[in-house]
Amino acid sequence: MVRRFSEANGLLNDLLDRYEGGTANPIAHPDYDAFPNVVAADVFLRQIARAEAVGAVSLARGRGTRRDQIVHVRLQAADALYHYLGRVPAAQIAQEAGRRLCADIALDWRLVEAAAAIAETWGRAKSWHGFASSDVDKLRDAFALAQAILENRHLDVDYRTFSRRTVGDSKALERVEGAVVRLLGGILELPPGARPREALRTIGLERFAPPLLIAGRIDLDGADLSQISPLYLGIPPKEADRIRFRRPPAYLLTIENFASFNRHVAEADPDREGATMYVGGYPSLATQQALRTITQMLSGNTPIFHWSDIDPDGTWIFHTIERAVGRPIRPHLMSVEIAERSGQVPLRKAAPARCPPDSGIAVLAAYLAGDGAKTLEQEELNPVLPDPTAPP
Repeated sequence: MVRRFSEANGLLNDLLDRYEGGTANPIAHPDYDAFPNVVAADVFLRQIARAEAVGAVSLARGRGTRRDQIVHVRLQAADALYHYLGRVPAAQIAQEAGRRLCADIALDWRLVEAAAAIAETWGRAKSWHGFASSDVDKLRDAFALAQAILENRHLDVDYRTFSRRTVGDSKALERVEGAVVRLLGGILELPPGARPREALRTIGLERFAPPLLIAGRIDLDGADLSQISPLYLGIPPKEADRIRFRRPPAYLLTIENFASFNRHVAEADPDREGATMYVGGYPSLATQQALRTITQMLSGNTPIFHWSDIDPDGTWIFHTIERAVGRPIRPHLMSVEIAERSGQVPLRKAAPARCPPDSGIAVLAAYLAGDGAKTLEQEELNPVLPDPTAPP
């Protein structure tokens, strides 16, 4: 694309911009049609001529009747042009910004490598996920917060308290949560399709843990809830050890979607033969710990199922719960057959969970990784009881 200018400084700075972006010998062209008058054209030409005189640029001129016109301007010596314009090189700015990025913060070596890569990106006059070298102080907060998470200083603390304790600003994390997740993405296993706040929930960082919703023939401590018969019980996840099963449930089913959870409880299992839990999308660390507590109350013969969307995120949620409970779990209404029968090929393809061959979701994950795989939201399906007798 031909780049044309009617202002000399704009043209000369553009040459340096592209040089910093990786173009070895960029050129630009005067825009003669854009000059408002002859005086403006003369000023432009004199300024370009001075840059040529100091060896910063070389000029290509026309021929014949156009021999007095400049056809294009080529960068000749970047250092000379920097000096002529009084401009600081992006590499120098990036080097200083990179130094400030990590100054006086004891960082994990992987974060140190990330900082070096960011400084290199800035040195090419590019931004890193929307953060320019001028945003170094804001991004410095992201590094401090990421380091604190790696040190587990986020556990049992809400969003704003963690942010205030770490960087002295209760709202800093909300401003840079995307950057924090990107920095941690190469270190911790985070759901690739999740929004930043959802991803942070899975490792225990959230504003406040949502209630744990569970339906079944259950009591709370010594309180007999059989006379109340609530549709389901909601308690803080940390109180999961207060749950008591009045009798062993026929199954344990965890469900991602709130509407599907309500429909299953009301339509598929009104007699509460099993225990049904709502995990709220990507399960928070508190929810994962509650699931582990509750499954430890069950007999090893009680089958455990999970129901999510048939898509890559659903496989990630399934595998997260599988690892959290430390027992085999089975997919419920999550199969290749259902996807092929009722699903659609998505417009944008995403990677499913990486799981071992013995995972309960391995077959579906392998299918979703292939070309032409179909996905399906779980709300499209009517709830049915899991079959505890079906083979794992």
